[in-house]
Amino acid sequence: MAINDPAASSRRGFLKSSSAAAVGGSLLSGLSPLMAAHVSNDETIRIGLIGCGGRGRGAADQAMNTEGPTKLVAVADAFENNLESTVKGLERQHPGKVDVPKERRFVGLDAYQKVLEQDVDLVILATPPGFRPLHFEAAVNAGKHVFMEKPVACDSIGVRKVIDANNIAKSKNLAVAVGLQRHHEPIYIETIKRLQDGAIGRIIAARAYWNGDSPWVRNREEGQTEMEYQMRNWYYFNWLCGDHINEQHIHNLDVINWLMDGYPTVAQGQGGRQVRVGKQYGEIYDHHFVEFTYEKEGHSTVMLSQCRHITNCWNHVHEYAHGSDGWCNIADGVIYDAAGQVKWQFPREADGKKLNLHDGHQQEHHDLFAALRAGKIPNEGEYGAYSTMTSIMGRMATYSGKMIKWDEALASNLAVSPVEKFRSFTDTPPVLPKEDMSYAIPTPGVTKVI
Repeated sequence: MAINDPAASSRRGFLKSSSAAAVGGSLLSGLSPLMAAHVSNDETIRIGLIGCGGRGRGAADQAMNTEGPTKLVAVADAFENNLESTVKGLERQHPGKVDVPKERRFVGLDAYQKVLEQDVDLVILATPPGFRPLHFEAAVNAGKHVFMEKPVACDSIGVRKVIDANNIAKSKNLAVAVGLQRHHEPIYIETIKRLQDGAIGRIIAARAYWNGDSPWVRNREEGQTEMEYQMRNWYYFNWLCGDHINEQHIHNLDVINWLMDGYPTVAQGQGGRQVRVGKQYGEIYDHHFVEFTYEKEGHSTVMLSQCRHITNCWNHVHEYAHGSDGWCNIADGVIYDAAGQVKWQFPREADGKKLNLHDGHQQEHHDLFAALRAGKIPNEGEYGAYSTMTSIMGRMATYSGKMIKWDEALASNLAVSPVEKFRSFTDTPPVLPKEDMSYAIPTPGVTKVI
């Protein structure tokens, strides 16, 4: 049946009603929207992609690698060249699974709305993070299941918007997955469980690292508006990215939140721009060091957090836990006793074959699509939002040089990402360059963060 068949659209629109109550007393009551579709022998999960950069293309690819019929039917991006290259690449990777004619390819800052108007079951949100709260809220209002990349916001206002929209998603029986893929890797799942069960005693300290090299830079082109230039270089502007402590280091901070089964109550730290100082690097830092404190059951646990983008340095992306009876390399799945002897290690092989220990990017999609096909409605929105808030609180601490409390940080009304007002590339972004085309850099002791 064609995707634009009126009968198909009408039937699917009914079956995809976001609340089980929408089907009243029918035999479909209590089933997820997709299980209801399966009862009617339409098992294809139709996907919309919003954000056609590298991560968006990767997520769409992984979604179509899952078991069962899937089809990409609508795409959106701010830039036409991103959209076209992604569609062509996915057509090569997944022949027969990409059905995106010109009329379902949408370009511009409002393109996300047009994808949400299409007959799609699930949307992938992979634009720069500053737009995530706006797009997530709209997707939930449109009754779509959601996979959204991390982080889910760049400021406290956005985090709260995501939390509110996630509560609505729960009431509508909509699935929400977040790209914090370590939650889907067996090595992390088993290691965290053992630590929480007391394998090293009480957790008294933790460490987390994302130390690596700088990402891409795209040169300013003649005729570009400031809005287009910043969006092409979204990684280096806080309203779009939230700094690399938010965009990358969130993975490691999220692991420690998972381990502690909670969120830090306070943070203090320092950072700056030591090497990455050129105009092309926008306004973000190249290193952050934060001390987070967790309070649980009358005990305080300190977590030391590092993230750095400086070449020719020690590169390390790991998490560690230290307890009263030993310590653990969480990322490698190895637990040591107090004398430093290995007491447990996650298996490296199964049936004589080496295991891929860190295939979470694909596994999170396997898990999501399998859950939907089984009539289950997973929801990762809450920890996605609060781990994002942890990252933002760390940035607040390094930018200000002050002690930042969780409750005050979460309640902040300082708008970093006022994206709702933007309509085109002729709009004025929240930050502008100085006369020499450099950007103001956050200054500890001066910069306001709350």
